[in-house]
Amino acid sequence: MTRRVDERRPARPQRVAAFRVGLSAESRAALLLMVKGYRIVARRFRCPVGEIDIVARRGRILIFVEVKARAHLDEAAESILPRQQRRIAAAAAVWLARHPMDADRHIRFDAVLVAPGRVPRHIPGAFDAR
Repeated sequence: MTRRVDERRPARPQRVAAFRVGLSAESRAALLLMVKGYRIVARRFRCPVGEIDIVARRGRILIFVEVKARAHLDEAAESILPRQQRRIAAAAAVWLARHPMDADRHIRFDAVLVAPGRVPRHIPGAFDAR
């Protein structure tokens, strides 16, 4: 018997909890960036090659931000692996193709690390997309 597309299984509780933690972390990261003078232009940008948690601008700078939430900030920093960096860079290329007015901006790949009970940590230029 085949399942109809609209008959989805309910999400597992662990996945729901992880999704909520991720949304909360992204909201905290966006708030931090806004306090630092960035304007959030997109959240959770998805395309076939990857996802970017936050896209923001400040002056001539366009940043693609990966948000990582872990129990400790050091764990969050270590969790941005090269494979993920490549996917973020590929998604950024798609963003730039869809938003040509951003192509002449200075592009940077940042990270915001989030841990319970800690102020989020913004790391400008967390990785290079080359």
